[in-house]
Amino acid sequence: MNSPALRRMILLAALIFALDQATKNLVLLFLGPSEEKIILPGFFKLVCWTNTGAAWSLFHEQNGRLAVLSALALLCLIVWRRHFHVQTLLGQLSLSLICGGILGNLFDRVDPARRQVIDFLRFYLFRRGGEEIGFPAFNVADSAICLGVGLLILLSFRPDAAAAPPASKNAGGGLKMEDQRPV
Repeated sequence: MNSPALRRMILLAALIFALDQATKNLVLLFLGPSEEKIILPGFFKLVCWTNTGAAWSLFHEQNGRLAVLSALALLCLIVWRRHFHVQTLLGQLSLSLICGGILGNLFDRVDPARRQVIDFLRFYLFRRGGEEIGFPAFNVADSAICLGVGLLILLSFRPDAAAAPPASKNAGGGLKMEDQRPV
């Protein structure tokens, strides 16, 4: 992979990491632990929730193991990056989003001041009786990971360039007119 592409990927991953940490720090600055601020009643609120597990609080209280798993996943993505369509701009974007997101949540897990992931975006609806149902709270890092994985999935449906016939062949398999030399 050429160095401008690698520099572009590192820069974007660093930007995702910085945005994730800045938004989490703002939430910690303006909301107390478990505090909520309704933005759109019955639909969206900012929350200050912590998570020592994975998505939907799976593997609750497994912060150390999830930190190791995150670090290993990040290392594997870096080592095997050539297998993730990084020759295309969308492939570079997807891998950068995933790596920046992993770094953001990994930093939360290993930061001695936190030791848990900060989630703050909460979309929800009310059911009868005022019970709240909704999507689990998430953060910028989670969003970046999901977007990056989604892009990789879409890229996986694109036909391989290697599978396409060479450009110099016509439909009949012979040479094109411009490839033929006069006799």
